[in-house]
Amino acid sequence: MKRVAIQGGAGAFHEIAAREYFREEELEIVPCNTFRDLFAEARKDPELVCIMAIENTIAGSLLPNHDLLKMSDLQIAGEHKLRVSHSLAALPGSTLDGVKEVMSHPMALMQCEEFLDSLPGVKVVEHEDTALAARDIQEKGLKRSAAICSTLAAEMYGLDVLAEGIETNRRNFTRFLILAKGPMLADIQKENNINKSSLVFVLPHNEGSLSQVLSVLSFYRVNLTRIQSLPIIGREWEYQFYIDLTFSDYQRYHQSIDAIMPLVSGLKVLGEYREEKWGKLDFEDAGHPGKAGKANRSEANNLT
Repeated sequence: MKRVAIQGGAGAFHEIAAREYFREEELEIVPCNTFRDLFAEARKDPELVCIMAIENTIAGSLLPNHDLLKMSDLQIAGEHKLRVSHSLAALPGSTLDGVKEVMSHPMALMQCEEFLDSLPGVKVVEHEDTALAARDIQEKGLKRSAAICSTLAAEMYGLDVLAEGIETNRRNFTRFLILAKGPMLADIQKENNINKSSLVFVLPHNEGSLSQVLSVLSFYRVNLTRIQSLPIIGREWEYQFYIDLTFSDYQRYHQSIDAIMPLVSGLKVLGEYREEKWGKLDFEDAGHPGKAGKANRSEANNLT
């Protein structure tokens, strides 16, 4: 049985991502309140697998998570792209008209702004996690409160779903990284065809320094799929760059890394893994909220 650490409570979208990625395996979910707690758990147990969100198609990158990964000894073993559909859940017997307070994680609240605007006079409260918001309503018996969460969380905590598919943009996807080290990393990747990598490096504050790196990657036919810059604390106007690369020739990819070494400093390979493609069903469901809602209900039943 794999032990998998997630950020958030049982029923959070991190758990859904974990169970989808390891769909053929039995899992023990280890809930962590924060991403820092998640990395702390990994330091205690070298066989622990971690699931961490890294970017969302609406909210963008989760910037602090980049540095947490860089400072750890975990490697990216894989990735999973999850279609995120939010529901409004409350205690059994509740009605939408009776809701006076809605609580959830700030990102979830932001993704459901149009729906929240349609509820006049309702107080919006930020919470540390979508699933934990649902748990608080159940444990504390908050009769006039509702949580924005997954249908799985609503079912796990015995809440009624008052509305489904309430996110403003149906094409709401989150990319999760699967993190591991040592034998567990090798076990996850044993049947993977590696064609993607994630790197971080620092560039000198010189004219054209980034374009030189990109030109080298292009020469070796390595495709840059994502770039994220973050300031280096204590070094004003200097930045570190996090990039994702895809490639069809593993040898040429490694040649490209050797070629950019003289141009950068502090280069670290965060992981080499298999790129997960978008599935046709993902996009079809994103365009049909009713269909997506049915899929989510079925998924929740399969995960319990």
